[in-house]
Amino acid sequence: MGDDFIDIETDSDFFGLTTFANLPYVNCFKPDETEAGRYDIAILGAPFDTSVTGRPGARFGPAGIRRGSQRIAPGDAWNIYTGENTFMSWAKIVDCGDVRMTFLDNRVALKQLEKAHQITSGQPSSTPAKGHIPRIVVLGGDHTTTLAALRSTYDRFGAVSVIHFDSHLDTWDPKVLGGELSSYAGVNHGTFLHIAHEEGLILNSSIHAAVRAPVMREKDDLSNDHRCGFSIITARDIDLIGAQGVIDALKQRVGNNKVYISLDIDSLDPAFAPATGTSEPGGWSTREMLTIIDGLKGLQVVGADVVEVAPIYDNPGETTVLAAAEIVQSLLTLMVQQPIDS
Repeated sequence: MGDDFIDIETDSDFFGLTTFANLPYVNCFKPDETEAGRYDIAILGAPFDTSVTGRPGARFGPAGIRRGSQRIAPGDAWNIYTGENTFMSWAKIVDCGDVRMTFLDNRVALKQLEKAHQITSGQPSSTPAKGHIPRIVVLGGDHTTTLAALRSTYDRFGAVSVIHFDSHLDTWDPKVLGGELSSYAGVNHGTFLHIAHEEGLILNSSIHAAVRAPVMREKDDLSNDHRCGFSIITARDIDLIGAQGVIDALKQRVGNNKVYISLDIDSLDPAFAPATGTSEPGGWSTREMLTIIDGLKGLQVVGADVVEVAPIYDNPGETTVLAAAEIVQSLLTLMVQQPIDS
């Protein structure tokens, strides 16, 4: 009996090379002028966690998020709320794999990510009529990786307004967090937004959302945060103004500026996302977060990331990586909905 009846294609999404949402893999670090090597939006993994102040493990975040996305089949991903399919739109979306980031020297690791980000965004886009510069969603990795991404984004798009979903401020002055030990230690996942402000990478129209963690100093941390260009939506504000109120506040704050969205998975409540390094009770639900992100339709999102996913702390149902993957899909949708005039 012949083997012509053997089917190796059906349900093959859970086998072979694991990419985000079973998207095609492209080596974005080696220029390819052919159409096969072009793309409009790229997924880029940043396996790095040696700048954390809490539990490590986020270097395995990119692999975890990809694992959480394996249930997503691009051809079958029609959104029940909108009727749209992000993966079947005008944009060619690919997974570039992970950046090789050393765990021995944080300075070198961040330079490696910045260079990879620049090379990836420097390739010709697949659909130049919708934008000449490919956009990137980074899978983290600890939150320090956002600093490297913002440096690269600045080179392509200029200074951006940051929408920062996090339970913490992450604008601590390095003199307060780490810098008392050394300048090397002062660059970490709690100071990167302060540094980004000092380098002129972000605009004074940035905003935090889902904040609830305590600050280290009675007044100085909040005044420094304001100086760094941020306003704050606390986690409990959603009880007062609802998801739509949060959406309206975020949109009003960033206006028509180009926007970078950075989401620390600890912005979700630990009940929904326990797999992270510095959990804070009292956060938003996965549904609330997805509603808010989807409500940002129309913003000029030039880059994004989902960070601080540490799969080792997840539960057997893997709720954290499932949530992270769904959030990434929503961020990709924002990019598809709003092409960027380069």
